[in-house]
Amino acid sequence: MWLLDQWAERHILDAQRNGEFDSLAGSGKRLELDDDHHVLAELRAGYRLLKNAGCLPPELEQRKQALQLADLLQTVREDDPRFNKLHRQLTLLELKLRQAGLNTDFLHGDYAGKLLNKIKGES
Repeated sequence: MWLLDQWAERHILDAQRNGEFDSLAGSGKRLELDDDHHVLAELRAGYRLLKNAGCLPPELEQRKQALQLADLLQTVREDDPRFNKLHRQLTLLELKLRQAGLNTDFLHGDYAGKLLNKIKGES
């Protein structure tokens, strides 16, 4: 289980033990996981088809590609001829994401380390 999953699971179990979920609205009712009421009726079939086919909106697809490139760059040495090409591709994707109004801190942050420090501080 990933670090964030463990942290979330621990907090959920603590809340359950403390009874914090006992009086929530909808308690005991079935969850509606495919709630698409916000999508126009004429578009629902198309959206569902794209969703089931695994298609992502362009910004999310670019984010996914940027994460893959960042991971790949960590495995390539700077003196490798591929490094500059991969770095340029990542920089271009990051620029596109920023122009689309998306935050690109996920490419540069040390989230796992910060999260681990937070968890250790709570224990």
